[in-house]
Amino acid sequence: MDVVPVVSPNDLTRFIRLQHQIYRDDPNWVAPLPSDEKTRLAPGKNPYFEHAEAAYFLAREDGRDVGRIAASVDRNYDSIHGERQLAFGFLEAESAKAVEALVRAAERWGRERGAKVMRGPMNFTTNDDCGLLIRGFEEPPTILMPYNPPSYAAWLESAGMKKAKDLFAFRVPIPASPEQEIPQVTRIARKCSERHRIHVRPLDMKHFEEELQKVKVIYNSAWEKNWGFVPMTEHEIDHMAGQLKPAIVPQLALFAEIDGETVGFALAIPDVNVVLKPIRGRLFPFGIVRLLWSLPRIRTLRLMALGVKAGFRRRGIDAALVHRAAVVSHARGYTWCEVGWTLEDNDLINGLIEAVNGDRYKTYRIYERSL
Repeated sequence: MDVVPVVSPNDLTRFIRLQHQIYRDDPNWVAPLPSDEKTRLAPGKNPYFEHAEAAYFLAREDGRDVGRIAASVDRNYDSIHGERQLAFGFLEAESAKAVEALVRAAERWGRERGAKVMRGPMNFTTNDDCGLLIRGFEEPPTILMPYNPPSYAAWLESAGMKKAKDLFAFRVPIPASPEQEIPQVTRIARKCSERHRIHVRPLDMKHFEEELQKVKVIYNSAWEKNWGFVPMTEHEIDHMAGQLKPAIVPQLALFAEIDGETVGFALAIPDVNVVLKPIRGRLFPFGIVRLLWSLPRIRTLRLMALGVKAGFRRRGIDAALVHRAAVVSHARGYTWCEVGWTLEDNDLINGLIEAVNGDRYKTYRIYERSL
């Protein structure tokens, strides 16, 4: 088996298309749009590369591509966390042998750049889709969440990887009556909203750029102490917002304010994967028609973000945001919402999700290995 670097546009196309070979018989896989994949893998288009570099590798056997991996180093991560990390991601393989060869190739590339620890999968950071699915293979992934065959965990462990951190995803039913179905959260939301003068409002799409500035402040403040977190740059947040904007329902992009100051933010978006799954990554000739026709008919959500600004926690702001999201979601006809991912040891947020009848139905794992 040989492992070769991706060096040409044709190589990159093979790198992207390999997924279709791996998952051709998997009913739960959701094919990403090739244009989206090319954008995030391209240094000239993904702002991640303003502070990072990456290399892509293909495993080949008997003249066939049988695996792939990306290796990257992020100067921002290293400066914030005080260590030299090699992140691996975009992992796909047909065998344990291919995984072993790909991991060794990524390690060599990382060592050449001074990396001391290898972690992943991350595509490319914890701000992106990350983690290896180890529990919950029965259902397709929701938007921007990873998916992989059950065999990958054992193959990575055989290659010397150990658990670093587990991530949870919860399935939460949308309550028809918050007062009766999530009474604790409803009570806290109302009591704290009155005591602390919390005002929850929807995103104003007419002033999208101004609203985005508030999101930037909340996002980097709310997540700064989380394991593995790297603050997103201005360009990265702008880039992500541009990608998500077509799917945003303003009434489900919520700001919490106290005396005019924005102190919290929550974002739930329709699970576009419900529409993307049947078109298998092909927008043309008929995929785009199905996509446009189906978007208003999606009945599931993913809560992608729920954060409270440092200095304003434990005032019921998160409960106020969750309560409003529940009321709006039911009114708009949504039936359930995936909440995640969350860190396994984030007891505060995991407890809040369980208080709204959340069922932990998927677990993802970040692996690590010293170099």
